[in-house]
Amino acid sequence: MIKKSSVLLALLALAGCTRTAKNVVDDVGKNIGAGNLKTLQYSGTGFIYVLGQNYRPTDPWPKFNLTNYTRLLDFDRNASREEAARTQFENPPRGGGNQPVVGELRAVTLVNGDFAWNLGANGAAAPAQAALDERQLQIVMTPQGWVKAAASAANPTMESRTVDGKMFTVVSFTMKGKYKVDGFVNDQNLLEKVDTWLPNPVLGDMAVETTFSGYKDYSGVKFPSKIVQTQGGFPILELNVSDVKPNAAVDLPVPDAVKNAPAPSVKVESQKLADGVWFLGGGTHNSVLVEFKDYVAVVEAPLNEERSLAVIAEVKKLVPNKPIKYLINSHHHFDHSGGIRTYVAQGATIITHEMNKPFYEKTFQMPRTMEPDSLSKNPAAAAFETVTDKYELSDGARKLDMYAAQGNGHNADLLIAYLPKEKILIEPDLFTPLAPGAPTPSAVSPFTMSLQDNLQRLKLDVRVIAPLHGRVVPVAELRKMLGKAS
Repeated sequence: MIKKSSVLLALLALAGCTRTAKNVVDDVGKNIGAGNLKTLQYSGTGFIYVLGQNYRPTDPWPKFNLTNYTRLLDFDRNASREEAARTQFENPPRGGGNQPVVGELRAVTLVNGDFAWNLGANGAAAPAQAALDERQLQIVMTPQGWVKAAASAANPTMESRTVDGKMFTVVSFTMKGKYKVDGFVNDQNLLEKVDTWLPNPVLGDMAVETTFSGYKDYSGVKFPSKIVQTQGGFPILELNVSDVKPNAAVDLPVPDAVKNAPAPSVKVESQKLADGVWFLGGGTHNSVLVEFKDYVAVVEAPLNEERSLAVIAEVKKLVPNKPIKYLINSHHHFDHSGGIRTYVAQGATIITHEMNKPFYEKTFQMPRTMEPDSLSKNPAAAAFETVTDKYELSDGARKLDMYAAQGNGHNADLLIAYLPKEKILIEPDLFTPLAPGAPTPSAVSPFTMSLQDNLQRLKLDVRVIAPLHGRVVPVAELRKMLGKAS
């Protein structure tokens, strides 16, 4: 007969051997030298990609050479300075969200506590509070950053999970009450992967996966020699680490211009271009309102729902008694399509290139639990009208034509819009007018040259250009850019 005391002792011994989430985190921290680590600097080269700027909706994000990369982390202050220099990789360039990179393009992004900002070419600081949460998460998506965040997290959980035939101990916790973070620990007490999710206007709850391999020892600190991050299922960073400095000197003060910056707000400024036609600017991206007999159409729903709601409010103020029947989407790039769901929730039909319809139908079904929008709160089926070469809206008095821009090199599904009676061209990304007084660049973008080619091909008589970036200008500004001023 087994005595009760013997059973109790056996159960206590078993409980003492049970590994908890805290034990796993502690073991990883000891293995990679996270305990006494206050700061860390790592550098390398590889490839960097631009989210949401692919040439076709199903393509990977466009790829650039990452010629120089350095990140400096201060774990105690939740601070980071990331500097990345890139050059063109694809030739001819496809997408990238900007004009093709000539030479080397450098970007410096920072976060310190509750402040996020960027440094311009002249060293001036520009607030970037919209990026705050992602930059704080990026600190956690490093091995030592994950250990420190997991060690201080409330109620982390643990489970065993098999990935591609390999067993991992997965420790999970929630950051800022919103972001679930999963750390995959192998049998050598090394962190191989961190998964999390970020809200995205197009992709909803967007998966972010960072993998680590080839750990090496740097003065008692183990750090991976290869870091790969994917966002939305495609690579966003492939870094070959060449140098790691534990406890490097850090000085990342928050500039006064960032501390004292007013809270960001959405501003819409309307400019009447003709009877029943308004240019809706006031930000980095523009829209155009066109009034018809019984309805209105809006060209472009950029950025996100917040921008779309502000534009819709201005539309209703300018034309209060007519419904928004159509939203015309110039192309699928995320900065130009992030607000179209808001118009669907308002009952508008989306006019877009034919290759975008299946992409939008798919992304509209993706979960949006992190930042629910008006369409996820009140689901409705999206209605589409698609464009192959040309599409026309007309009420007999006014006509608005949409054309597929051929051979533009920026985007395979790009549309331009034209009001023939008013001779107004509406175009995205191919031509961004210079600021008043700015010198004409020595080299003309191939995107701009392709716009001129399309205008000639379509025989469009343009008087005014209403760009979806920048200011309204006479067509003479385009000719000047092309060296054809008259």
